[in-house]
Order: sequence, then structure tokens, then C-alpha cells
Amino acid sequence: MKDLVSECPVENAMLVLGGRWRILLVYYLLEGTKRFSDLRRDMPKISQRMLTLDLRALEEAGYITRKVFPQVPVRVEYSLTEEGQRLKTLVDVLGECGDRLASRGYVKAAA
Repeated sequence: MKDLVSECPVENAMLVLGGRWRILLVYYLLEGTKRFSDLRRDMPKISQRMLTLDLRALEEAGYITRKVFPQVPVRVEYSLTEEGQRLKTLVDVLGECGDRLASRGYVKAAA
């Protein structure tokens, strides 16, 4: 874990939720339980390695659960915990912010 540079609680959250993909993972998991391949389809530009690392980080932080089904090939499903569901408000606010930025031409839509 990285060292904090301030005593701001937002920094604590950003250490776990920051980066390009983690909030997007929460966004897609708000739709319901998903398999690894579902998340790869939702976010085609994320590498398999980064998806694995970010899922592990969110699991370690208590935001998602990972359920492994003992079959061949192994099936793994990811879902939000109760704590992860609490991030819905944050995701909604970020979405509204993104819409406003796009409407002002500050960001471009994904190709």
C-alpha cells in the first residue's frame, strides 16, 4: 500500500478507487453479478492483467466478492458487496459530472 501524502479522507478512497478502471468495474458490477469474460466485453480496452489486478484490489478492499465454481473450465463470478453497493451514489455523481463535461466539449465520447 502506498504512503499517504495528506490526512484527507478522499486520498484514502483514491488509493483504492483511483486509476482508470476501478470505478468502471464498480459501474458495470452495479448491473449485477458478472463473469470475468463479461467484464472484458464491457471494457474491451482493459488488459487481462490489469483487470485481474483491479478485481483483486477491489476484493481485498471489501468492495467485491469473487465466487469460484469447481468445474472444468473453472467459472468465476464477481459481484458487489454491501459496501460496494454503497458506491452507487459516487458512481452516479461521477456520471453526471462526465455528462456535463461532455456537453461542454471537454471530453470526447469513446470511439
